[in-house]
Amino acid sequence: MPDDGITFERIRERAYDIWDRNHRPAGFDVEFWLLAERELRAEAPGGTSARRDGGGGDVSPQAT
Repeated sequence: MPDDGITFERIRERAYDIWDRNHRPAGFDVEFWLLAERELRAEAPGGTSARRDGGGGDVSPQAT
C-alpha cells in the first residue's frame, strides 16, 4: 500500500464524522468507511478526485 499518510485512525475519525453528520443511521458502516477513505485520498497531495469526467463544475450544452 502506498505511503499516502492515510492511517486507519484518520479513516475511522472521518467515517465517524460522516456518520454523525448523517444523523447516525444504523447499518451504513462500510459505506461511510469507504466514503471517508475516498475523501481522504482525494484530499491527499496528488490524490485523485472521485469524479471520472475530469471535474470542473457546470457543463453547458454545446451549440449545434
